[in-house]
Formats: sequence, C-alpha cells, structure tokens
Amino acid sequence: MATISKLTSPIGGTSYSSGRRTKSSSSRSSRWLCLMNSKSSVSSSSSLFSSLPTSRLANFPILVKCSQSGGNGIPVKRTTLHELYDKEGQSPWYDNLCRPVTDLLPLIAAGVRGVTSNPAIFQKAISSSDAYNDQFRELIKSGKDIEAAYWELVIKDIQDASKLFEPIYDETNAGDGYVSVEVSPTLADDTQGTVEAAKWLHKVVSRPNVYIKIPATAPCIPSIKETIANGISVNVTLIFSLTRYEAVIDAYLDGLEASGLSDLSRVTSVASFFVSRVDSLIDKMLEKIGTPEALDLRGKAAVAQAALAYQLYKKKFSGSRWEALVKKGAKKQRLLWASTSVKNPAYPDTLYVDPLIGNETVSTMPDQALQAFIDHGTVSRTIDRNVSEAEGIYSALEKLGIDWNQVGSQLEEEGVDSFKKSFNSLLLTLKEKADALNLVSL
Repeated sequence: MATISKLTSPIGGTSYSSGRRTKSSSSRSSRWLCLMNSKSSVSSSSSLFSSLPTSRLANFPILVKCSQSGGNGIPVKRTTLHELYDKEGQSPWYDNLCRPVTDLLPLIAAGVRGVTSNPAIFQKAISSSDAYNDQFRELIKSGKDIEAAYWELVIKDIQDASKLFEPIYDETNAGDGYVSVEVSPTLADDTQGTVEAAKWLHKVVSRPNVYIKIPATAPCIPSIKETIANGISVNVTLIFSLTRYEAVIDAYLDGLEASGLSDLSRVTSVASFFVSRVDSLIDKMLEKIGTPEALDLRGKAAVAQAALAYQLYKKKFSGSRWEALVKKGAKKQRLLWASTSVKNPAYPDTLYVDPLIGNETVSTMPDQALQAFIDHGTVSRTIDRNVSEAEGIYSALEKLGIDWNQVGSQLEEEGVDSFKKSFNSLLLTLKEKADALNLVSL
C-alpha cells in the first residue's frame, strides 16, 4: 500500500501548461503523522482502528502535511485530502488494493474516501504476495478451478475493503465510500455477458458500497444501461473521449428511467475519465508533427479535454429530464479522474490532480500521485477556472490534425488489451502457484 514519506517541498498551483518542477530545500512545511486516534472526518474512525493492533499502526510511515483545527476542544489533524473534500467537494480515492486490506486504515484516516481496482492491480497484488496462498490452497483443494479461485480471492478483498469504507458510505447517504471491482476484461465486446457478470458480482459481493466496473466500449454502453436499470451501481471505466463520455451519461440516465424504481437514491455511478494516457499518445503525435506550435501543446491535451468533460457533465445533469429523476432521489453520475499518475518525468507530478479539482468529482490516485498531492498539492477549484483556454487547446489540436475520437478509440483498445493481458497473466501465475504449492494441476 502507500508509503508516504520524505516527499518534495510544496509548489504553487498548476495551470494547463506543463513544465519541470523547481525544487527548493528552504522553509519546508511541518509534517504530522496523521493516524486518527480520536476524531476525524469519519466519525467512526475509532471503530475502524479497533481491529488493527497498535503495533501495526506504528509501522505505517505515512508522513503528511497537515493543519490543525479545533472540534469540541479536541485538536484534529487534517491533511490536504480532507481539505480537498471539505473545501472543494472532490473525493480523493486510492487506486490500489492488496492484502492486508487493513493497510487502508491509515489512508482512510488521512482522508481517502474510496478505492478503485482493476485486473492489473490484482495481477500485481496476487502474483507478488504470499498473503493469498492459504485461501488459494483451500479453494483449489475444495475443487475450484483456477479462474473460480481467482474470483474468490478478489471478492474477499473487495468485501473486506468495502467494510472499512461503510462509515463513509453511511454518513454520505450513499454518496461516497465506494470500492470498485471490474467484470472480466474478456467481456469487453460482449453486451449480455457483461450484464450477467455484473449481476453475478453484485450478488456474490453483496455490499451496498461496491461499484461494478464496466468498460465504456461500444458493446458495453447498452450493458451500462441495463445494469443501472437492474438497480446495480456502476463505475464506468476506460473513457477517453468526449463523444464516448456523453454516451456513458446517456446510458446512465436511460438506465435510471428504465429501472421503474420509485427511490433512485441508492443507484449511483461514476464515470472514469482517463487522463495521463491521453497526453502520452497525443504528445507522440505532436512530436511527429514537429512544428513549434505542435511542440508547445505537449502535456496540455489531457487536462484540456477533462475540463471540457466537466462542462459536459454540468450541462447533461441539468434541465427538465434530470430534474424529473432528482424528484425520485437520483444522484448525479460523478466524473472520476483516472490515470492520474504522471508518465512523463518532465511534467509536474501533480499535473493530473491539481488542475482537475472541482465540486462533485472524484480523483483516484495511485501511490505516486497520492504521495505527491498530500505533500505539495494545491487545494483550489481549478477545473473550470479557464474553460476558454481549454477550448482553445482542444481546437488547436484538431487544427493540427489530431482526431479526438480516433485517439479515444486507440486508447480504449489499448486499455482493454492491457487488462486482458493482466488477467490472463494472473491466471497463468495462479496455475504456476498451484503447482508450486503441490496442488492438483488443473
């Protein structure tokens, strides 16, 4: 899990422009060991920590920049993650999951409000740890095949993690505190197979604060509608373009309307809009073009498109159609910024977090991005600070021949293929693990 320690000094806010961070060793901010021992933004944090021995808590080297504020006379240590949610309405989530899930407790205390997972995350977690061996051994001995055993391992992690976030889910009336689990990536082109997989996962996980992740591929757009219509909350993943994002919103709205439910307050969704991968691809295109104008746009495409996605979000979740759903308790499908770690070391390490802060959004961060933002992130509403600049960047890229839909399609295909490879690699690893543990070869 995250190891947040000895990070670089804070810097100022980030604009759409990219550039290398200037580091300074002077006047470093004080840091606090932020493990909530009394009161926190999660009122039942004490109960969360009760299951974790004090000796374990002492071993978490989470050094974070904090401020102190009073609450009934008792000091409360707060991090930039708390400020992000309390001041700007953005929920910080953690993009990682492995055993022991109790490693999440210090992160929850530091302000993390949800968790996302994917096949690549579980491939790394299960293949690099022996924490799964005992359960895996018993599953195989009980007659489970390799893939069935895989899902049992995943489901246990999801159930255990969701339990830790239930206080947040309850306090926000199903608004936050979610853990996400993805359907098999082999179903990305299978509309009905995805629906059935979503129903199955929802049933076997049996936790109210779990999102079933469904990719935003063209065949799965109808799957999203049907899954929502069945009253199942969904995290729509692998969104790379505005066109596909609008289709995702429509699928959510269509699903709510088709559900026939009189109370829609517990059927929620997030739309995971991927960021850094957009720059990784478009930067290569710009370098190939090679003109000064093209080179000057490197590192700006992803944030600009995300800013326009937020404008689309505000437009779609307003008006008479949406208001009719609100009367039944419907909640907006929040934008979730995914792929927030910086791939290009020349760019600021909070490039895909600082400029995308806005109300009613989620930012899911892997270790690198989470560490950077806690240490020197800037808490300020930025997502719609300069919409005209974002529109100008988007248009300038089009004029240079960048086809946004083509970019989205390529990244979607690459994303699905990557998850399929992780999934298949993990099944092979489990087969080898079964052999190494002297289990029956399957």
